[in-house]
Amino acid sequence: SSHVKAFVDMCNYLQEPCHVARFQKICGVIGSFPVRAKTLDGGESEPDGSGWRRRAQHREQCSDANVHGMQSDDCARPEGASAAAGAESDTVRAKPLRKNSLTEEVGQEFLINNRFFFYLFTFGTELGNEMFFIVFFPFLFWNVDALVSRRLIIVWAWNLFLGQSTKDMVRWSRPASPPVVKVEVFYNSEYSMPSTHAMTGTAIPFCLFMLTYGRWQYAFLFGLSVALGWSVLVCVSRVYMGMHSVLEVITGFLYTLLILAFLCPLLDTIDTFYMTHSSAPLAIVASHVSLGLVAFSLDSWSTSRGDTAQALGTGAGAALATHVNYQLGLLLDPPPSSLPLSLHSVSIHAVVLSMLRFFLGVAVLLVTRMVMKAVTIPFLCRVFGLPADNVRQARQHMRVELPYRYMVYSVVGFSCVCVVPLLFRIVNLA
Repeated sequence: SSHVKAFVDMCNYLQEPCHVARFQKICGVIGSFPVRAKTLDGGESEPDGSGWRRRAQHREQCSDANVHGMQSDDCARPEGASAAAGAESDTVRAKPLRKNSLTEEVGQEFLINNRFFFYLFTFGTELGNEMFFIVFFPFLFWNVDALVSRRLIIVWAWNLFLGQSTKDMVRWSRPASPPVVKVEVFYNSEYSMPSTHAMTGTAIPFCLFMLTYGRWQYAFLFGLSVALGWSVLVCVSRVYMGMHSVLEVITGFLYTLLILAFLCPLLDTIDTFYMTHSSAPLAIVASHVSLGLVAFSLDSWSTSRGDTAQALGTGAGAALATHVNYQLGLLLDPPPSSLPLSLHSVSIHAVVLSMLRFFLGVAVLLVTRMVMKAVTIPFLCRVFGLPADNVRQARQHMRVELPYRYMVYSVVGFSCVCVVPLLFRIVNLA
């Protein structure tokens, strides 16, 4: 029992938001939380809504706070910022990245005293966002290795479903602000345990490493270092953004390793079933839709439910396209006799061809997504008798959000794996 108590105490310690705030301060993020000014009778006045002290009232405290881009009548120095002012040329005033899609929260302003960390961790957190996956998976499928790409999509969809569903069952709130600075607020309405950014940021690189080592020629330490560096960057970025505690990030990392240990040995069986079995289309649709229904029934609307349905829809579309490709003899997998594959024969012609495929294919996917979004939401609103003048409100209904996400992203996934490669053959880019 003493070991259990020590473990619980350690978890409680790692969950404390003060560690997140301390790490943010070390990395040069200073919050602009409202400051309560003392009144003459010793009480406290109401906080300034902007959170910034006035230079006229606190000139003696703000004489060394020449913050880049500030107005002359603003201090631009939040409470506790004097020790981390940094160089004048390297300090900027910023707003959180993207407003919250549910509450339309825009967050409070903050100071960035270290631009390198800001750009580094912004890039790291983007490795777990939608736009990265809509670029990464197609590029890998069209230009590098179709087999690896479609199996990665399987892992991504299942991993995200398990992570988001666990969030909605555990229901832990985001780290408290203050003391944590919300550098990002887009996912602030979601629950936070475990970190699904940490999960996808671990699942993709480590699964990529496991699928390609031995299939492609590269050193073991090189592949392991890339996977570990990728994962650490994404995990640490979530603490920097103020979206997760240290415990939630560690849990997401370990949870994903457990999922990979179970799922990766089954990938060959799953992929073969998708390609060859006559009942595969029915099984794909039934399994992905039923998982979406489970996820949507766990809690009220949030961005996590949409992300889950999006991943499951993409996985269903890609799996159906895999079946169609196999049945039509269009699979792009290299024969076993050509393994292991090598990157040493890359030429300028091959690079140009890859770029042409990439930009043309992504353009097709983006147009497909745009058209499907424009068509499906009004259609579903009419079917279910809901007003279509407010898209954000309409999408909070499960009857709209679930089929909308599935219809849009299953078509996108199908287009990525089947339609776009056919287009490449027509225009001689295959």
